[in-house]
Amino acid sequence: MPADGDLGEAAAVLRTGGLVVFPTETVYGLGANALDARAAARIFEAKQRPSFDPLITHLADAADLEPLVGPVSPAVAALAARFWPGPLTLIVDRPERIPPIVTSGLDSMAVRVPDHEHARRLIAAAGVPVAAPSANRFGQLSPTRAEHVVRGLGAAVDLVLDGGPTRCGIESTIVDARGDHPVVLRLGALPVEELEKVTGPVTVRPGSSGQPVAPGTLAAHYAPRTPLRLVSSAESAGADRGYLAFRDGPAGDWAAVEVLSASGDLTEAAARLFDALHRLDAAKVTEIVVEPVPDTGVGRAVNDRLRRAAATWDPAT
Repeated sequence: MPADGDLGEAAAVLRTGGLVVFPTETVYGLGANALDARAAARIFEAKQRPSFDPLITHLADAADLEPLVGPVSPAVAALAARFWPGPLTLIVDRPERIPPIVTSGLDSMAVRVPDHEHARRLIAAAGVPVAAPSANRFGQLSPTRAEHVVRGLGAAVDLVLDGGPTRCGIESTIVDARGDHPVVLRLGALPVEELEKVTGPVTVRPGSSGQPVAPGTLAAHYAPRTPLRLVSSAESAGADRGYLAFRDGPAGDWAAVEVLSASGDLTEAAARLFDALHRLDAAKVTEIVVEPVPDTGVGRAVNDRLRRAAATWDPAT
């Protein structure tokens, strides 16, 4: 269904325990009623997601936060006031109304308000908070177009709302600001530099190979089916290999080439990242060679995704 149409049917699907895919400003989300444990379990089943990886709960409005979770810390309130709606996920204490399956048994919960009109309209029409990880098989490339979802999940979901390509193209930044010193648990579409204008200096925690404390923080993640390798210098062309460049295409005869931003714009590079990787993955090359982008602003989040995608593939196996 088009995301800009009547969302009554989609809202009813959510209220009755179904799965609805919807666009956000970051990537497409696979949504279920966050108050319904059985509905949340369907997310894990559809994505083939391990039960230890928690979900993000989405709200229609920042004013819905405290009625759901109770009082929050001054830092959480300040960040929500400044950046919601937007690509920022905040860690709060899990309220009793949210089933433990949504948070993978953690006492904390990840929550955000998406900066996408149709996403907020859907959540408001459903009348429930919506648990929604990215709408893809676990560990694989995140979807930034409805066709990515259909190709990856197919009939595992009940309804897909097509809102066209997403604006940011990478996931939200996740911050735990419950304590005295804010911690970035996942780099994302909101640059650290913008956060620090509100909070002062923050700590950026690296990914985990064990029990994650927030969604999308496993050391190996966000990967195409094709082996991906990060390089720091030019390589000889490969007629059966693909190449993902930041701003200038590589020399030589490659099987497929994608350029993230010919003008060197990091925001554009982030928005194009997963879409470009989807195309390279579909090109049936033997390997995707990737150069990092400048490690500043949102470029830090782009490089984070590339490192996690590369970590999925162990050359020894």
